Amino acid sequence: MAGYDFDMIVIGGGAAGLTASGIAANFGAKTMMVEADRLGGDCTWTGCIPSKTLLKAGKVARQIKDAGKYGLIDGEPNIDFKKVMQHVDHVRKEVYHDADRPEIFEDMGIEVVQGLASFKDDHTIEIEYKDGRTRSASSKYFIIATGAKAFVPPIDGIEEVDYLTNESLFEIEDLPGELLIIGGGPIGTEMSQAFVNLGSDVTVIDMADRILANDDPELVDKLHDELKKQGVNYQLNASVKKVMQDGNRIKVHVEIKGEEKVIEGDALLMATGRRANTSSLNLEAAGVKTDKGNIVVDESCRSSQSHIYAAGDVTGRYQFTHMSEHMAKIAATKALLKVVPMKIEKDMVSWATFTDPELAHVGKTEKQLKEEGEKYEVYRFPYSKIDRAVAEGETTGLVKVFAKKLSGKILGATAVGAHAGEFISEYAVAIKNGVSMRGIADTIHPYPSWGLGARRAADQWYIKNQSEWSVKLIKTVFGYRGEIPDYSDPDRVV
Repeated sequence: MAGYDFDMIVIGGGAAGLTASGIAANFGAKTMMVEADRLGGDCTWTGCIPSKTLLKAGKVARQIKDAGKYGLIDGEPNIDFKKVMQHVDHVRKEVYHDADRPEIFEDMGIEVVQGLASFKDDHTIEIEYKDGRTRSASSKYFIIATGAKAFVPPIDGIEEVDYLTNESLFEIEDLPGELLIIGGGPIGTEMSQAFVNLGSDVTVIDMADRILANDDPELVDKLHDELKKQGVNYQLNASVKKVMQDGNRIKVHVEIKGEEKVIEGDALLMATGRRANTSSLNLEAAGVKTDKGNIVVDESCRSSQSHIYAAGDVTGRYQFTHMSEHMAKIAATKALLKVVPMKIEKDMVSWATFTDPELAHVGKTEKQLKEEGEKYEVYRFPYSKIDRAVAEGETTGLVKVFAKKLSGKILGATAVGAHAGEFISEYAVAIKNGVSMRGIADTIHPYPSWGLGARRAADQWYIKNQSEWSVKLIKTVFGYRGEIPDYSDPDRVV
């Protein structure tokens, strides 16, 4: 590699880029990381960290209002929204300082450069600094991890409206009185709850007939009902025709089942998806193929050029920080070690929407299993039977596990309720390592932990595999005299 300036150049300093750079340096590769803005990317500055911090502030405000459910006195929270947003900013700066600042990576031997990178050829990039200076750098390998940005569809009038996206939402200082959100995906759903709990009137507008289209419909309905109880308004099956700015008011014109309607508010959040950041990379010069703006990669994150890899949102595959890190590990390892057989874990992708209650999933969805003709059983366990949930007044929820009847092999799992993401984490470990329902059920969990709910759900595999004839046989062989349980309900929960 002596003919190149670097062994590895990573373009992008978000979740994927930070992970890839760290792995490359740990393998002994001479590494450069180029970031156009701030290390940490969307997750630290405009995504995961600020949104979850804001959600927590909203949850605390709602707990004050609902203190009576814990035997306390209901109160009215005194919300200083500017202080809330200062807290959000403090938290993301703390995360940046502890995990993302350049010095951390420079201490690993990585050269960290702030500038805009574009390809001159398939082994060379040009870096443009903010002061106008330029620099060329060559490398044996590249990993492109430039992430994605908010996508705003070309709605009539949108250019004349002072709208928000996740990139500007966490910079506002005044609480919107009436917040309109176009988009019922994870961002729109999480922010609808955060702002309604902080005191905004919130209306979510979506063209689909339900929110969170990729999640289990039964569980989505439970979350939807809870959010409506908490005050979120919904306009679903709504086709947005145009938007208008009328002084300090924003008007959204929609069509619902053939009828036109105008929805008004004083702020508009566009939560309508994301698009890969590839326009400034000059990928044509490197011979890297794209599809609808996304870099095309194989299952090892290799692009159309064998020495150029891509990871994270820029590939358009998965819009999750944890999947960005997963892909970055694969890309860096495959590029530098070659023979290690690593591929994207397509069958056990996990995700969570961190509302209250949470909604989470891992593995195959029930829709996928039906489409693939897979034979499976559904094992359910309600939060109302989890003692910790009862103790904390968090009984709204359900765990659903999709598994093979005889072997108990877990194919997928989904949950809605408090700490659903933690339940799913246990099932993710189980799927990855071949632990069956029996394996979870036979593992001792501390009582009364939330995690016990994951075990109780696995216990249902034993329950469903019992039958009247097997119990009669046991009674006959051992001479037992008790009553036989009622097995007439196939969905009974024990």
